[in-house]
Amino acid sequence: MDIYQIWTTYNKEWSGNEIVAFSILLLMTVIVAAGCVYRKKIRIIQAVAVVMMVIFLGIVFESTVFTRTSTVRQYELMPFWSWKAVLKYKDWTLLKEILLNCILLFPAGALLPIIANHKIKWYRALLFGLLVSAVIETSQLVFMRGLFEWDDMIHNGFGCMIGSMVIQLGVKVRGGK
Repeated sequence: MDIYQIWTTYNKEWSGNEIVAFSILLLMTVIVAAGCVYRKKIRIIQAVAVVMMVIFLGIVFESTVFTRTSTVRQYELMPFWSWKAVLKYKDWTLLKEILLNCILLFPAGALLPIIANHKIKWYRALLFGLLVSAVIETSQLVFMRGLFEWDDMIHNGFGCMIGSMVIQLGVKVRGGK
């Protein structure tokens, strides 16, 4: 499955209620961020990064929870089951899914140091990714919208951490420090 097929498979049209709810959330985010910039609490780049994070996470939740069709409640409680399957059965499709899960929250991790306006420790970026992913996985379990699994949380958290580290490395190299 290529990226386009994944996008069209998991990204169904939003309902009117979803559009309204997300628009309200986004508008509130923009208003609060603009107010913080006006009061000089944050810089414009931080405000833009916050808005980008809300948009990004909205798209992630939309594709992983909200627009999926309800099925039966599914879960896999064995950590690293996906890696065992890849190694044992040479399941390259599952390996591709693992890699896509690793890069899913990479952009969120990349935005963290910009939002915070300082270097983010690797374990905090990992924790942020794990928390976001835990909300996604728990929502999938509760609303029966996918497979709850520890592996996705681990992979998403790892991707978030790598995103943060890459941006910080780029800033460090570019800044000459």
